[in-house]
Amino acid sequence: MGEASARLGHAFARPELLVEALTHPSTGAPAHNQRLEFLGDRVLGLVIAEALLAEDPGASEGALAPRLNALVRKETCAEVAQAIDLGAAMKLGRSEALSGGRRKTAILGDAMEAAIAAVYRDAGLDAARALVLRLWGPRIAAAKAQGQDAKTALQEWAQARGQRPPDYLDIGRAGPDHAPVFSVEARLEDGRAAHGEAASKRAAQQAAAAALLARLEGEA
Repeated sequence: MGEASARLGHAFARPELLVEALTHPSTGAPAHNQRLEFLGDRVLGLVIAEALLAEDPGASEGALAPRLNALVRKETCAEVAQAIDLGAAMKLGRSEALSGGRRKTAILGDAMEAAIAAVYRDAGLDAARALVLRLWGPRIAAAKAQGQDAKTALQEWAQARGQRPPDYLDIGRAGPDHAPVFSVEARLEDGRAAHGEAASKRAAQQAAAAALLARLEGEA
C-alpha cells in the first residue's frame, strides 16, 4: 500500500484505513470500503462545495449546483482514480479481478471516495481537503467557465472539431412529484458521453454538459 499512499500524497498514521479503502466487497473481507465510500462521498461534496463558493463568490445556487454535480459524480471520481492508477492497488475478489474490475467506473469511483474518507479519518478535514483540491484542482478551475453555460460551451467544442451539436437524452426521473430528480445524458457524435442530474430537465442538461466538458478537459 506504500505506492498507493504515495499516489494519494498522504503518509498514513493508520495504514489499515487505506487497506480498507482499497478493499472491494468482492474479496469477502469483513473490512471493505463501502462504509468509507459513504463517508468519502460526503467529505468530497463538502470540499467541492466550499471550493466552488470560493472560486465564484457571486454565483447563485442554480449556477453552482450543476458544477457540483459534475465534479462529485461517480464517473469523475473514477477518472481521478484512473489518473493516479488507484485501481492497481485495489484488493478485488478473483472473479471481479478477472472481469476487469480495476477499470470499472463504479469500483474506481467508490475506491476514490473511500480513499478520501480514509485520509479524513486518518488526519482530519484539512488533510482530506488538501487531497481533493490537489486531485480535482484543474476540474474545479474549469468549472466556473463551463458552468456559466455548459451547453453552449459543449456545442462550441463539438463544432470546432467538425462534429454536430451534442444530443441530450432523457435517462429517467426519480423522487416525489414535489422534489423530482431528472437524469440526462449528453452525448457527442464521437460517442463520448456523460450524465447529469438536477431538479429540472434544463438544469440536468447543463449538469450533463458540464460533466462531459470536465471529462474532455481531463483527457486533454
